[in-house]
Amino acid sequence: MIQAAVLGVVQGLTEFLPISSTAHLRVVPALLGWGDPGVEYSAVIQLGSVIAVLAYFAKDIWQIGSGFCKAIAAKDYTNKDIRLVAAIVLGTIPICVLGLIFKHVLEQDGGPLRSLVLIGSASLLMAALLFIAERFGKRHRGVDDMGAQDGLVIGLGQAMALIPGCSRSGSTLTFALFLGMKREDAARFSFLLGIPAIVLSGLLEMKSMFEHPMTVDSMGSLAVGLIAAVVVSYAAIWWLLNFLKTHTTNIFIAYRVIFGIAVISLAVLGYIH
Repeated sequence: MIQAAVLGVVQGLTEFLPISSTAHLRVVPALLGWGDPGVEYSAVIQLGSVIAVLAYFAKDIWQIGSGFCKAIAAKDYTNKDIRLVAAIVLGTIPICVLGLIFKHVLEQDGGPLRSLVLIGSASLLMAALLFIAERFGKRHRGVDDMGAQDGLVIGLGQAMALIPGCSRSGSTLTFALFLGMKREDAARFSFLLGIPAIVLSGLLEMKSMFEHPMTVDSMGSLAVGLIAAVVVSYAAIWWLLNFLKTHTTNIFIAYRVIFGIAVISLAVLGYIH
């Protein structure tokens, strides 16, 4: 139960901050000597973050959905809600297609993509990309300016998150900044874009988990992790959106550099496995 609660808090803190929840769900247990919780558990516990983002953006989602239906009925295909839905749909395709193609590789517990050195290296790579995006991004566009093409480009960035350490929110935020979006709007679109991908991934892995017998204790632990993830994720969303109104992403860039170097060093020296 304690391990599940800790992992739920880690998931909630890191899913929406651009620092990679998958990497932290792999590294934190290694630091504490708990071993790798596995891809399936990591994917299922992410559903807690989905519940949080659905609750936080419930009003926005309703407005987008109703606006989309009204625009379709009026045949107004240039409507901002239609463009936003198209951007989310197209942006979801790359990670779904690549996720299914490489599913057997991604799900290998202890496989090459769970390597701590790879995770640390990916963290450093994304720190560099976010630094470039922060420095050269124009930051003059909002969510209402989004189009299908923008969604596809940011979706390609989201697909990078299949590599632990890249960060789904970090890669989508980075690509959105490259496209000239304001920081807060880039984060908002990142959250909305992540809903379909995280839901599909979590449900798919939940199906795999429930195909094997689960004890009352393991189900209870999963519930604890999910509840912790919901509460902390909601707080993290609120904090990040308010933070990006008046701050750059430099704090996350610095953290990713420190995290990446620390993970690689500890792994190479044999302190974590």
